[in-house]
Amino acid sequence: MSQSPQSILTNVFGYHTFRGDQEAAINAAMNGQDSLVLQPTGGGKSVCYQIPAILMDGVTLVVSPLIALMQDQVAALKLLGVDAAFLNSTLSGDEQSEVYRRLAVGNLRLLYVAPERLMQPQTIQRLQAANVKLIAIDEAHCVSQWGHDFRADYLSLGELADHFPGVPRMALTATATAEVREEIIEQLRLENPQRFVAGFDRPNIRYQVQSKLDAKRQLLNFLTDFRGAAGIVYCISRKKTESTAEWLTKEGYVALPYHAGLSAATRAEHQHRFVSEDGVIIVATIAFGMGIDKPDVRFIAHLDLPKSMESYYQETGRAGRDGEPSVAWMVYGLQDVVRLRQMVDGSDADETRKRNDRAKLDALLGWCEVTRCRRRSLLEYFGDKLEQDCGNCDVCLTPPEVFDGTEVARKILSAVYRTGQRFGAVHVIDVLLGKHTDKVQQHGHDSLGVFGIGVELEQQQWRSVLRQLVVLGFLTVDSAGYGALRLSEKSRPLLRGETELPLRRDLLVKRNVKVAKRKTTNLAAEDEGLFDALRECRKRIASENGVPPYVVFHDATLMQMAAEKPASDAALLGISGVGQTKLERYGAEFLTVIEQVAGNAKN
Repeated sequence: MSQSPQSILTNVFGYHTFRGDQEAAINAAMNGQDSLVLQPTGGGKSVCYQIPAILMDGVTLVVSPLIALMQDQVAALKLLGVDAAFLNSTLSGDEQSEVYRRLAVGNLRLLYVAPERLMQPQTIQRLQAANVKLIAIDEAHCVSQWGHDFRADYLSLGELADHFPGVPRMALTATATAEVREEIIEQLRLENPQRFVAGFDRPNIRYQVQSKLDAKRQLLNFLTDFRGAAGIVYCISRKKTESTAEWLTKEGYVALPYHAGLSAATRAEHQHRFVSEDGVIIVATIAFGMGIDKPDVRFIAHLDLPKSMESYYQETGRAGRDGEPSVAWMVYGLQDVVRLRQMVDGSDADETRKRNDRAKLDALLGWCEVTRCRRRSLLEYFGDKLEQDCGNCDVCLTPPEVFDGTEVARKILSAVYRTGQRFGAVHVIDVLLGKHTDKVQQHGHDSLGVFGIGVELEQQQWRSVLRQLVVLGFLTVDSAGYGALRLSEKSRPLLRGETELPLRRDLLVKRNVKVAKRKTTNLAAEDEGLFDALRECRKRIASENGVPPYVVFHDATLMQMAAEKPASDAALLGISGVGQTKLERYGAEFLTVIEQVAGNAKN
């Protein structure tokens, strides 16, 4: 009996139903059609090309810039009994020769290769001699020069249409606006591609954004709910990643730094611990995360603002790939706004590129300040729609208080103007609060009419108002590096009293906030012990096979085992994520654990 996409999904991957457009994308590839596949992170993009690769007589090329993802996917496929390999810089000469030998004799179903390696003439020549049936281009947004993650190596991938005429190509991404999707099609020269664009919504992720008032204390308050959980904390600089990891370690967390300045060996060790151990927190620059397929990341925390909505969406998308509840938490403040705008203005990019980068940053800043459902606003940026408020973001759960900020805004604008538009936020606020600092006295600003007119607010509250005025465009920040505040044309009607201005009222930081301990699973209390025992079994098997635990089974699979307690091979096959190959390899061991632990619980 011939195999079908459905039979491969069930028998090899252990899932019983396709999600979204997976089956349609598979059929397009099998029919020789080009396609663009946009699925949110965790949406199952890899199945769209892995199933055709298993069904078709030949090899599927998977173009990926991510060494870690290549290694993880190849390891997972081998455990499923699928012939797969990768070509990248981690292989020795002998290992590369063995991959080419297997390719030449038709002993590979999938070959993962980096774009720079793929486009080398000798690689193209070897691949042309092989039976290439499908080319999958992962992270396809990297081809967009106006996107958030442009990689020059991707620009030459359009030539694959010439090197492999008639071979269908599938471009896949999780992050692309409508404009970027069109650029992907154009740059990769896809021919009349079928488009499979799933929604961007990740309903299991809760979005939370706070104004940055005391970042360390805010982070500690947040992490109280995540003891023993895996997560990523993003920082803007290498120095900050190291100091934050050190501080979190002193606070009792297992926290490791990750940035491009560390040695390759250290980065590899920290990444290995993150994917192989439970409860590890990586503190990283944006150098970390792409290609890490760890499904049980429970939180993503940003201590500094990303550069764009695309970056934010992609980084937060590394949480909750298993579909379980997860949180994307971020603090940001005026200094983030100033620093990122200075970075854009001071870059070597041409003015067109700078204008694009400013627009992306402004879109993110505006989203941070929204007073309506945060998820709806996020999805609208990507051209997606949510018909009703999500009920799972900070704005829905704790609606922000909005107040008439017209008068306090006029006070700040007046103070900026009266002090000569030459000073930054700290000095302007000192003047408003009537502080006799050396700088205030040196410039004679204690004699100004605006001196001391702002005592009704605390310093944190003034910083909140000031931040919002910068985001809303009433104030600009000197991009030469000194951070001086200046009035924009937009401020004139406000100063003259011709318009009103509603503002958010940020909450002050509360000390020693107590948070109820997070329940780690949705299991009944009596099943938690079995779940832990199954995880120990998985950890041992993963260690014996040299793969991360989630490559054996996801947590969601183990949770279903703990809840349903299958007692036979047939019952175990009914668990989502258990296919025929894994049943044959590991089924007996997991059934033994279930029998022993569940049996002891009854006795």
